[in-house]
Amino acid sequence: MQPQTLLAADEPAAVQVEQAQGRSPFFLTCDHAGALVPRQLNALGLSAGDLQRHIAWDIGAAAVSRKLAARLDAFLILQTYSRLVIDCNRPPGSAQSIVAVSEATRIPGNEAVSSFEALAREREVFRPYHDRLRAELEQRDAQGRLTVLIAMHSFTPVFHGNQRPWQVGLLYNRDRGLAQALLRVLRRDADLVVGDNEPYSVSDATDYTIPVYAERRGLLHVGIELRQDLIADEHGQEQWAVRLAEALPTAVAEVQREDSAGV
Repeated sequence: MQPQTLLAADEPAAVQVEQAQGRSPFFLTCDHAGALVPRQLNALGLSAGDLQRHIAWDIGAAAVSRKLAARLDAFLILQTYSRLVIDCNRPPGSAQSIVAVSEATRIPGNEAVSSFEALAREREVFRPYHDRLRAELEQRDAQGRLTVLIAMHSFTPVFHGNQRPWQVGLLYNRDRGLAQALLRVLRRDADLVVGDNEPYSVSDATDYTIPVYAERRGLLHVGIELRQDLIADEHGQEQWAVRLAEALPTAVAEVQREDSAGV
C-alpha cells in the first residue's frame, strides 16, 4: 500500500526557523506555534472560531518567541500546524497525540483516524519538525556550543471555570536547576505570580520536547508558560519578551555560579 500523503505541494511546511544563525546559547522551541490544518482534513470538522481557540494552538506564544529570539540572538524553531492535527509535544501513538476531545470540545475529524492516517500526520507534520530540531542540536553539539533549551508555550487564564492566578509558569521534570533559578529571578518582581510547575508539569508520558531533547542530552532547560490574556497584543508580547530576555541570562549565570561552587 502506498503511503498516504497529507500535505499538498502548495501547503506551508510544518516547520519554520528564525534566527537560524543565532549566536547565543539559547535555543527556543515553540511546539504549538500555529493553527493550520491541512486542506485534506477539512478543518477537522471544526469552526473557524474553534481553530483560533487554545485547543488548536498556544495563542501568543509564537509572537513572544520571535521577539525573544531577536533580543537574545537565539535560534528559534516553530511548528506551524495545529496541535489537533498531531501534538508535537506528545509521544506519537500516545493517548494525547491525536485527541478526539479537547477541553470538552469534540474534534470530529479525529474520531475515526486510521493507523495509516495517523502515520501520515506523524510523517508529514511531527517528523519534519523534530528532525530539524534534532539536526540543529546535533550540529551545535558537534561544534561544542553551549545550548540552553527554552520551550515556549501559553495557557488560558480560565480553565474549567477556575481562574488561574499565575502570569507565568515555569515547568520541569527531573532537572529543576534552571527553572528554580528563573523562578527566583522573576519573583524579585513582587507584582508577578510565578507558577512552580504550574499550571502544568512535565513528564515522559505527557511531553516530548523537554524529556527527549533537553533531559537526555543533559542540557540546561526550562518550559515557559505565559498566560494568554497578557500576550494577546503586541504590547504585551513585547513586554514579556523584554522581561524574559533580561531574566534568562541572569538565571543561567546563577546556575553556572552554583555549579562552579559545587552547590
